[in-house]
Amino acid sequence: MHSHLPSENFIIFGQQPWDTPIGSNCKNIALELSKNFKVTYINIPLDRFTILRNASGDQKHIEYRRKVNKGHISPFVKINDRLTTFTPRTVLESINWLPDGPVFDFFNYINNRRQAREVRYAMDELKIKDFILFNDSDMFRSFYMKEMLKPVFSIYYSRDNLISTDYFKKHGTRLEPRLIAKSDMAAANSIYLKNYCARFNPNSYYVGQGCELDLFDPDKHFEKPKEMQNIPGPIIGYIGALLKMRLDLNLLEKLAEARPEWQFVFVGPEDEHFKTSSMHHLSNVHFLGPRKPEQLPTYLKFFDVAINPQEVNPMTIGNYPRKIDEYLAMGKPVVATRTEAMQAFEGFVYLASSVEEYLKFIEKALSEKDDIALRMKRIEHARSHTWENSVQAILRGIEDTISNQTSA
Repeated sequence: MHSHLPSENFIIFGQQPWDTPIGSNCKNIALELSKNFKVTYINIPLDRFTILRNASGDQKHIEYRRKVNKGHISPFVKINDRLTTFTPRTVLESINWLPDGPVFDFFNYINNRRQAREVRYAMDELKIKDFILFNDSDMFRSFYMKEMLKPVFSIYYSRDNLISTDYFKKHGTRLEPRLIAKSDMAAANSIYLKNYCARFNPNSYYVGQGCELDLFDPDKHFEKPKEMQNIPGPIIGYIGALLKMRLDLNLLEKLAEARPEWQFVFVGPEDEHFKTSSMHHLSNVHFLGPRKPEQLPTYLKFFDVAINPQEVNPMTIGNYPRKIDEYLAMGKPVVATRTEAMQAFEGFVYLASSVEEYLKFIEKALSEKDDIALRMKRIEHARSHTWENSVQAILRGIEDTISNQTSA
């Protein structure tokens, strides 16, 4: 299928360990790659602070690593015929609190050396000679993996604007650009992050991402939820956590006040800002509270228009909006805040930058809610966002980068 790849092996350094209960893009990518390649997924080793703190929430996770470190159980776990996870039998120093600069780099180099030694052991055991390195935004622990392990090709994967968060900002602001620059290629799940990576590496690709859309089946019969039965139309709805740092609360208040004839329905938990919002005093606004993931399509089914009124800030600006895929998969007309990441949905979603544009586009979306052809177009677009297509884009990126390197 991809005969021009320099190796049949991938070694993946995940930002999340395989045994974490929450899903992650990186695990999805590893599973998809393992359909055609041999994949070794490196778990995060124990660090000194975790051992000392012995966090109760991660008890199982810590216990497993201790047993691995003591040699009581195998560091290898076979997930399927081509995918194996490996937990390095080492302890890393907890260094994030150090000031940024030479002291941090010195200890980070030591941590990388410990991890690299373990990965070489895994390569010997699994008989891996050459490999493609895939780094899932692991900008500290795996900063020196390219130099220490000498892969035939290296990829940096950017899936969140991590350096906008306190933990990563301190050292990541300096180190992430350097890691992107020295990788052979960068792959990003949003256009914003692809453009960010391209500032440091010309071989940067937007690869989108997959979405689990099985729940969101537009042809399924759904019973109208009890608490929606007395809400008249048209219904403008939002599903997800109602957090001021992620949503433009001011915009929502203005929309609800401007159109008393529209019903605004919110499904999701509220933070303090939302709980004290003036919208609670409006008769056309309905807060239904949190619901289980499998119940969400039932609510979405009865929206006339779905919205994503993002607050534009460093935390939200680069994120791939998975919610939009879910809205579109149900065939719903969508109005969302215009951001760089939302460019991927241009032509399928109305992108608004002001209260006036929101009002105009919701009006337009309401007039199109029964248009069958548009509905099909939306569903088709959402369904094209699969992990298979995302991984194909990564593989094409490898081939393009190699041909750029050879023709340079």
